[in-house]
Amino acid sequence: MIYFTSDLHLGHHNIIKMQQRPFASTQEMNDILIANINQTVLPQDTLYILGDISHRLNTTEAEALVKRIHCHKVLIWGNHDKHTLDPHLFHHMDNYEELYVRYNGRKYLFVLSHYPFEHWNKEEGGSIHLHGHCHGHHDYNLKQLEAHRLRYDVGVDANEYKPVSLADIIAFFDLNER
Repeated sequence: MIYFTSDLHLGHHNIIKMQQRPFASTQEMNDILIANINQTVLPQDTLYILGDISHRLNTTEAEALVKRIHCHKVLIWGNHDKHTLDPHLFHHMDNYEELYVRYNGRKYLFVLSHYPFEHWNKEEGGSIHLHGHCHGHHDYNLKQLEAHRLRYDVGVDANEYKPVSLADIIAFFDLNER
């Protein structure tokens, strides 16, 4: 299975207050976010991290936390990511990706970026844009649904601090019925 997440901001104490995250400390936030990933995403699954894995950590500290995530990882760079991270920790790293997948007999295109786009490749053809950066809450994704826009914030703040699956995103937009 394929999963997506963004904006973990591991090690970033101020994000707790700024986003009203329900954690008492940075250590608790780091531990819970990593545990949520490892409880949701199986070791053979792929997790696309759409930027901002950590913030305010040196490379060694950031890598130690990334190593605790036990699955195949792809990093789409965010504005707070350290470009000094060991590339061997990830299947690959990039600024942007177009992911074609077959699910339940249908072909889907996911346009992946840390940043939200107003318009994206094959938008009119039903492609789905996944992003982070906004630190939106669940109502952001509901507003996209109501506006018939196939754009989804995969950030932890919008998804109960857990990764979201490809299947859940397709179901959210009810794309199995189109």
